Amino acid sequence: MTNKEKYKQAFSVLQSSDRISQEIERMAIMNKKAKMRTAAAAAAACAVLIGGSGIAYAADVGGIQRTIQLWIQGDQTTATFEYDGEGSYHISYPLENGEMGERGGGGIAYEADGTERPLTEEEILEELNESLNAPEVEYKDDGTVWVYYYDQKMEITDLFEDGVCYIKLTHGEETQYMTINYQKGYGMSPHKYPEPDSFD
Repeated sequence: MTNKEKYKQAFSVLQSSDRISQEIERMAIMNKKAKMRTAAAAAAACAVLIGGSGIAYAADVGGIQRTIQLWIQGDQTTATFEYDGEGSYHISYPLENGEMGERGGGGIAYEADGTERPLTEEEILEELNESLNAPEVEYKDDGTVWVYYYDQKMEITDLFEDGVCYIKLTHGEETQYMTINYQKGYGMSPHKYPEPDSFD
């Protein structure tokens, strides 16, 4: 019998104390909370960009910058993504009027032991790719209301009844049911139209 087998046999009959069991439970709870905080931090990092943009793909152009494709108001736009190595990013893209649009953000993640660290470039790109598929609602100066979703542009001004509009959005196999409460916000679900009172 090897030393390893002897140690295994000797320690296999030991029972863990309540104190150790409580510590294991506490660590499991902390780990779960850390994962939730990580997701919340990543979502917060992406909140700046949710207004109608979506990353279609990313291509490496030199390590510090990447060229990415965004959906902005129904048009696919080439943008430059820059990551500072410390959890923050900056995106710049051309506008129709010839000027440059800019967006940015950042975030932190919490490890299982409770320590925090900046989001990596890959984590930010992954979160942006997932979160930027939300539609954008625009209230124009001329009184019209528009919804942009990937390559779709829809005027919905005449679809409001008592300040609420219901529209069904599709992209490939994905379907979203959207309820828009005029000038108050909107809600989406892949299953049914959200109640307008739930996001006032």
